[in-house]
Amino acid sequence: MTGRYAERTDVSSDRSRAEIERVLKRYGATAFQYGWTTGIAVIMFEIAGRRILFRLPLPDPGERRFTHTPGKGLLRDQASREREYEQAVRQRWRALALVIKAKLEAVAADITTVEQEFGMFVIMPDGRTVGEHVTPAIAAAYESGQMPALLPGGAP
Repeated sequence: MTGRYAERTDVSSDRSRAEIERVLKRYGATAFQYGWTTGIAVIMFEIAGRRILFRLPLPDPGERRFTHTPGKGLLRDQASREREYEQAVRQRWRALALVIKAKLEAVAADITTVEQEFGMFVIMPDGRTVGEHVTPAIAAAYESGQMPALLPGGAP
């Protein structure tokens, strides 16, 4: 891979988040929410009667790629650290905006459905996403080579 999408973007995280919100409205979302905590930002929205949750992992500002130069490994000054960190955060927000726009356009073009595009990010009644429910079962099936029963109590 030659480089990351938008790795040198000038678009701020705020502008990317606002763009996501505008795009969601344009494609029929009926609700939107945003929040953050240390190390993660969250986008939640409702579309086609489904609540969707994207967790955007944010890099650790203490990572060596932010604290040291890439070539000689020299310690960066505080302003350089912050600049490099903010660039990485902007890149992730641009990537998330791209993913959401592409999924919504695929649905609008009748290539796929909301459930197919956003299925793993649908929030279930217990507050976890579909992906959080099924990913461990998928991993276990591949590790064991055994498929779970199609019907409860049935043969695999």
